[in-house]
Amino acid sequence: MQIDIKGRNVPVTDDMREHLDRRLEKISRQVSEFARLELEIFKEPNPRVADHDVAEATLYLKGITLRARDASPQMLHSLNLVVDELARQVKRHRDKRRKRREQRAAAAQNAGAGPSVETDEEVDVVDLGGTVGGTDSGDHAGVSSAA
Repeated sequence: MQIDIKGRNVPVTDDMREHLDRRLEKISRQVSEFARLELEIFKEPNPRVADHDVAEATLYLKGITLRARDASPQMLHSLNLVVDELARQVKRHRDKRRKRREQRAAAAQNAGAGPSVETDEEVDVVDLGGTVGGTDSGDHAGVSSAA
């Protein structure tokens, strides 16, 4: 999984990167190696907001995009909250996919193992009207059985 960490007017330290690498190991094992995670950290400019350290994460997977945003008074706590939220979303997405795959497999198995339609009885062929490519004489009532 490719991880991009951006800091908007906030320095991204090596300690922060190492902490995120440790925390994101579980998520990276669960998603494809082609997945991309963009993590953006910034400080809320309004001084009246108590939770001023904000972390936003966007995880791009095949066919779906997962997003998480959390804020707290401390940046590491915000990062931990975002990683936990992403882990929950990834687990839920994987469970949905697994359940759909199992349902499709069960439906295909039930359709393939259904009762057989073939029988050993002879079937009478019934002519329901005119002939194809020929002329209809109109002598009969429209139904005749072939012998």
